[in-house]
Amino acid sequence: MDNRVYDCLRGCEVGAEDDGRKSYAYNRGCCKLAVFDWMDGITQQGLEQYFEVRFKNTRKAIYKNESEQNLKAGDIVVVEAQNGCDVGIITIAGPMIARQMLRNGIESAKYEFKKIYRKARAADIEKWQNAIAREHRTMIRARQMAAELNLDMKIGDVEFQGDGTKAIFYYIADERVDFRQLIKNFAEEFKIRIEMKQIGARQEAGLIGGIGVCGQPLCCSRYMNVFKSITTQAARCQDLSLNPQKLAGQCGKLKCCINYEAAVYRDALERLPKVTEPIRLEDGNAYLIKTDILKGIMWFSYDANSTANLIPVTKENVFKILEINRKGKPAKSLTDSGNTKEKSHDFMSGVDEESISRFDEAKKTKKSRKRGK
Repeated sequence: MDNRVYDCLRGCEVGAEDDGRKSYAYNRGCCKLAVFDWMDGITQQGLEQYFEVRFKNTRKAIYKNESEQNLKAGDIVVVEAQNGCDVGIITIAGPMIARQMLRNGIESAKYEFKKIYRKARAADIEKWQNAIAREHRTMIRARQMAAELNLDMKIGDVEFQGDGTKAIFYYIADERVDFRQLIKNFAEEFKIRIEMKQIGARQEAGLIGGIGVCGQPLCCSRYMNVFKSITTQAARCQDLSLNPQKLAGQCGKLKCCINYEAAVYRDALERLPKVTEPIRLEDGNAYLIKTDILKGIMWFSYDANSTANLIPVTKENVFKILEINRKGKPAKSLTDSGNTKEKSHDFMSGVDEESISRFDEAKKTKKSRKRGK
C-alpha cells in the first residue's frame, strides 16, 4: 500500500521504507516557482559548484557547494544560514543556474554565495522534521498571543529553520505595528530566535492557494512572486463592469488578471474614434451605447436610454461619419447597409448576464417542430 505523504509547502514526498525508516524524495508537484530544467543532463564549465535550494513556500536561493560531494537535483542538503544551519532541497543544477542568476540579477564574480555544507544525514532530517511538526501549533499560539496584546495584525504563517533554532513569522498588517513586546513574548514562549516578516494580502493568498473563478489555481499560488499595483483604470479601459464582487479576488484586492490584457486594450482604444457626443444623422441623433474594443465595432442607438435596438457600426465608418459631422452635415442613416457591419449583434447587457435562465435551451415553437417532421 502506498503510504507516502506529499508536503506541498516544501515539495518533499515522505514515505516509509521496509526497515521502518522514513524516506524523503523531491517531487516537483505543485511547487509555485518550479522551473522546468530543459537543459537537464548538460554540463557547463564554471557552474558545477552552484545549486538552487528550495525551502518552505517560495523561499529559494542559490548556494555554492564547498563540500566536494557529488550533488544533484532532488538531494536534501544542509546549508549555511545567518545563524546556525538550514535544510533545503536542491531544485536546479547545471546550466539553468546561469539563467536563474541572470533573472535575479546575481553576478557570480561579486555576489557572496552562502555555502552548502553537506548532504543531510539521518540526524539532520530528523531534526528538520521535528521543526516542521512545530510550525502549525506555533502559528496558532502566536495568533493567540498577538490577540492578547490587541495588535492589529495577523500571523499568516510560520517557518522554522532546519536546525529548529529560529523561526520566521509571516504577518499581515494594514498599518505600522509595534511588536517589540510580542517578540519578547515569542522568545520566552518558544525558546527560539524570532524574525518577523511582513507580507501583503496577495502574498497570503499565494501561500494559502485556492481556485479562481476561471477554474484554474490562483495565479499568485502558481507562479507570481512580483505583485504590481492594479487600479480600476485597467478595468475601465477593458469596458468591464465596476462591480466589486466580480473584480475582487480571493484576497479581497483587485484581481491580478485585470492587468494581463490591459495594455492590449489601451493600444486598441487609441485606434478607435473618440465619440464624446451624439453623431448627427439624416434621421436623427445616434448615441454610443457599447464598444467592442478588440473587434473595432461600436453600437449606436437612436434612444440614449435604451439598449433594445442597437446598430453595430465599424470604426472605419464611424470615422467617416465624424468627418462628415465636422463639416456641419448630417451623415446617412445607420440603417443603410453601407454603414452597418451586420444586422445582428452579439451584444449582451449586464441584466442578461445575471439572468438565471440564460443557460437554458430555448423551447421549440410549433412551426419549428413541423419543419423538423
